[in-house]
Amino acid sequence: MAVKLVGTVGNSGGKWSVRPRKWANVHRTTYLLHRQARETTPMFMGEFQHSVDAKGRLIIPAKLREGLGERFVATKGLENCLFVFPPKEWEAFGEKLRSLPLASGAARAFTRLFFSGATECEVDPQGRILLPANLREYAGLDKDVVIMGVSNRVEIWAKGAWEDYCQKAEDSFADTAEKLLDF
Repeated sequence: MAVKLVGTVGNSGGKWSVRPRKWANVHRTTYLLHRQARETTPMFMGEFQHSVDAKGRLIIPAKLREGLGERFVATKGLENCLFVFPPKEWEAFGEKLRSLPLASGAARAFTRLFFSGATECEVDPQGRILLPANLREYAGLDKDVVIMGVSNRVEIWAKGAWEDYCQKAEDSFADTAEKLLDF
């Protein structure tokens, strides 16, 4: 590995000397680690409106497909929406669920909800996935849907349900932020 040499001035007006730059690759290494972290843990954001076709297919927006990959997991989410996870996030989420106490009825019910509804989705050449009937029925996905990035996952909502949720959530948004965040 070549060492980069840089000129430095010891004292003002002093003679230039050449010293090895010990930390020459630190910034590059830090950049590569951040880049790798972004590549392995995507941050999903944005809101997109699409439609489910008669065969139950839904276009996944290209911006979200980049982080999800060609194969990912869709399952029943909270508030009657669908959660969509890239494989690594699904594994991490699954580990958390598997660590819940088996003796707890609430933990068993919660785990059943997520694993029983889970299905692996594969993107077709047109950027669509086929949503199984049980997931479409659970989330009330008939025609118009809203697809959104929510940090480490994507959510799929029936348009009407999303509008109702937003109306209720917006009414208490400031109070919720005050309780959860330190602004």
